[in-house]
Amino acid sequence: MKQKILVAALVSGGLCSPLAHATNGMLMEGYGPIASGMGGASMAYDNGAAGMANNPATLGLMAEGDSRLDLAVGGLHPDIVARMAGMPDAKSGGTAYYMPAAGWVKKSGVVAYGVGMFAQGGMGTEYAANTWVGAGSGKPSRSEVSVGNLIVPVSVEVAPDLHIGGSLDFVWGGMDLQMAMLGSSMMGMMAAGNLTVTAPAPTMAMLSGFMAGPGNVGYFNFSDNSSFTGKANSTGYAGKLGMTYKLSDQVTMGATYHSRTNLGDMKAAGATVDLIGAGGVAMGTMTGDVTIVNFQFPETYGLGLAVQATDGLMIAADYKRIAWSKVMKDFHMRFTTANFGGVAMDMKMPQNWADQDVVSLGMAFRAAEGVTLRAGANVANNPVPANTVNPLFPATVTHHYTLGAGFAVSNVSQINASLSYVPKVTVTAPPASGGYSISHGQTNWQLMYSLKL
Repeated sequence: MKQKILVAALVSGGLCSPLAHATNGMLMEGYGPIASGMGGASMAYDNGAAGMANNPATLGLMAEGDSRLDLAVGGLHPDIVARMAGMPDAKSGGTAYYMPAAGWVKKSGVVAYGVGMFAQGGMGTEYAANTWVGAGSGKPSRSEVSVGNLIVPVSVEVAPDLHIGGSLDFVWGGMDLQMAMLGSSMMGMMAAGNLTVTAPAPTMAMLSGFMAGPGNVGYFNFSDNSSFTGKANSTGYAGKLGMTYKLSDQVTMGATYHSRTNLGDMKAAGATVDLIGAGGVAMGTMTGDVTIVNFQFPETYGLGLAVQATDGLMIAADYKRIAWSKVMKDFHMRFTTANFGGVAMDMKMPQNWADQDVVSLGMAFRAAEGVTLRAGANVANNPVPANTVNPLFPATVTHHYTLGAGFAVSNVSQINASLSYVPKVTVTAPPASGGYSISHGQTNWQLMYSLKL
């Protein structure tokens, strides 16, 4: 079992993965164990400091004068298997990812504010060198995508029933990739206009002959094998706006807008492209620089309701629209090297993700003094088309069933926990796109200790 510790600390209690298997596409189904225990519903009630990752206006629903520190840890346990007819199953070795987290919020008068670090999301897989995913290269296949945030939120009570909130987010992104591609696939991309290669005439003749050779493989590699960083990285910014409005003593509505990230191109020096002949024979290596062009996380719109049905029972429901189609049209990578007289590659791998509609339903029941039980569900469409699904990018799961609980340890401290079960989804690429299938399911958990200061 491959294990990692992910230390992109998450916004106080909002636990999500900066690596593989964020589960509404590349985003978590819920930020923080309070919200995730309720299927991710979080727009219209106080869900702690993780509200700055969900709807920053909810921070204003804290009691006046409260100050809260949250320390948390979470785990993601994906189960991903890629299958190709006539080949042994390829099982991803990335099966356990652990995440510490920390954050702080305070309300003073009509203003609530704080600071938190969190991982917005990501995806990835790890396949052994002897699987079919390596296309006969004899090398491992691996992907890691991480996007994290440092959030500074503010919420203002502009009227007794109305809170307006917003945040400024400093964003960083990282990526590792070890990807084998058959020479014939590269030729097909060139014919479709998705791959251009610029090189001196002798080098072009050599590369053209290589791509035409049966069983030849190009192996793209930029990876630092670190639990903390990606080989290619960049920074940028984003922001959020939100509101909550109390419609009655029992009903509160919330709404939020998360902007698209504005990350610079991710860059890495020391990237390689190995030219590997049929049977794994080394034919040469190009060493140079790689650039991931305009990789962004999408804008998100959200609307929710929280209903205090009885003194001990709250019911919440959210709807989110995630605009994947605007940021995941293709995966655009450039590689340049001084080897072989100078070579420049410009590659676009079509993705064509669809926008995603997410419905979260949850309930919280006060079972006893200091004890709250939670349950929920999170239902979404799979944004990844079957004709572009890739074993390295299987962000395909759709349903989540969640449980959670909160326990008051004392008058100033509390423990909250959640568990998400994600049933397997199997997507099969059409024969023209490879004909393989990918099955993806997982189990997630989060645990948080909160202290009033």
